[in-house]
Parts: sequence; structure tokens; C-alpha cells
Amino acid sequence: MGRLYFNVRKMRPAHSESWDEKMIERLRSQGYAPFNEYPVDFFLALPDEAACTAVRARLEPDGFTVDTKPIEDEGTLPLSLHATKTMRLLLADMLELSKRFSAIAAEFHGRYDGWAA
Repeated sequence: MGRLYFNVRKMRPAHSESWDEKMIERLRSQGYAPFNEYPVDFFLALPDEAACTAVRARLEPDGFTVDTKPIEDEGTLPLSLHATKTMRLLLADMLELSKRFSAIAAEFHGRYDGWAA
């Protein structure tokens, strides 16, 4: 999972909407069907355990499975929160979720690092 997290971070440009669109297009070109459900992983970097606990409390009631782990060599945002949910890969849904995760990350002084399927 660590390697996947850092690959997602590298792929994510500043404009998340175009990134979401490109990811959906790439996945569909690889055979992902828009109306099938797939496990989708979302990544946030957070400053402390209290922020992780608060974010977990928001996501788990919405069907996300959440785990956290330390990020090596990261001073200001030392914890990685990984949230997984099985869902369809529809652009409108992914744009909405990216917006939601960005807002949650900002609220807890963290960073949203994108998603992968």
C-alpha cells in the first residue's frame, strides 16, 4: 500500500478535476466498466491521531473502511489515512468525492492525495 500511496501522490497534479477525469478515462481504457463496482482507495495525509479519528468517524458511517499508518520521513503530516469503498467509477461521483475529501483534509490541516482503483 505504501508504494501505491506514493505513486498516487506523484500522479496527482494541482487541478484535481482534470486528474479525476484522466484517471476515469485511463481505467476505462483498461477495461473498467462504468456500471460495475470496484474497490476504490482514497488517501489523505493528516497531522495527528486526533485528526485521523475525526475523519474515520465521518467516513465509516458512509460505508468506507478506514486504516491509518505512519508516513516515514514526513514531518508536518506524519499519518496516512487510507479509506476504501466499493463503488462505481462515475466521473460525477468521483469529482464529488474528491471535493469532499479535499474539504475534509483542509478542515483537519491535512492534504488529500487522490484515489486509485
